[in-house]
Amino acid sequence: MDRKVLGKRIREERLRVGLTQEQVAERIDVSTTYIGFVERGERSVTLEKLACLAECFHVPIDSLISESTASVSDEAQFEKLRMLWNMAAAEDRSLILSIADVIARRQTP
Repeated sequence: MDRKVLGKRIREERLRVGLTQEQVAERIDVSTTYIGFVERGERSVTLEKLACLAECFHVPIDSLISESTASVSDEAQFEKLRMLWNMAAAEDRSLILSIADVIARRQTP
């Protein structure tokens, strides 16, 4: 895996979830400088920290390290949905199901 490609993906995910480098660094117990080095592809990231980053961004690890930059596989999307479901409070799960139901009804004629 190319460090620059991985760093770019990490930066994209960090921005997608709306976190600063400082917030990510605090959540995974590293320095802000380290996050900057990783995002620029100047430093490697350990498997342990990669797992922490994936958890922080609510994505499966393979979405960060996949060689393909094309669309995320159905399996990866399902894994992300499962992670979000497990993190949601009970009252929010009902909302998630309602939203999914509305979307499903829009798709059928």
